[in-house]
Amino acid sequence: MKNNSSDFDYLFKLLLIGDSGVGKSCLLLRFADNSYNSDYISTIGVDFKIKTLKLDNDKIVKLQIWDTAGQERFRTITSSYYRGAHGIIVVYDVTDLESFNNLNNWLQEIDKFGTNGVTKIIVGNKNDLVDKKQVTLEMAQEFAKEKGNLTVLETSALSSENVEQAFITMAKEIKQQMDKNEQLNEGDESNKIDLSGGKSLNGGAGVNGCC
Repeated sequence: MKNNSSDFDYLFKLLLIGDSGVGKSCLLLRFADNSYNSDYISTIGVDFKIKTLKLDNDKIVKLQIWDTAGQERFRTITSSYYRGAHGIIVVYDVTDLESFNNLNNWLQEIDKFGTNGVTKIIVGNKNDLVDKKQVTLEMAQEFAKEKGNLTVLETSALSSENVEQAFITMAKEIKQQMDKNEQLNEGDESNKIDLSGGKSLNGGAGVNGCC
């Protein structure tokens, strides 16, 4: 429902996960600020940005996007951010086969720490590096099919290819899942998650910074 006291209809918390160096921070920088920095320093712990967009039904969605460190030593810090996430974008580098093979590990992390039924999509970044590509779209699609017909997109933070589309796709899938859950669980409030009116899943915890 529309919150008349707010300038948006829904607040979705998203999480970016994946190996260090796959370009998670660059994807977020491109989407939120429409900029690119090849010298962007690897995330230490977590970072976040806010971006508002309009869906096809004219609903305004505010995305709170958390960028997590991919290094093993930060896992204990970042694992807590899985809780309450409405959507998780799992990123690999199309020029790095190991980062693709590690998607299994990241999906296991989601199963371990994430909310049951959280929306997931897979994103293959650095698609502009055609000559260095090691992971084809077909490989990624086959993997995603085995994992429950997950959506796969190839992106380039450098050229901006499909970057906005990845986040829009995620927002749409969250909204679709939310609508489906409301229909299935109508009358059973215990199984519902309130995503409307700017309510977060953090017990009202607000954003204490702006990027």
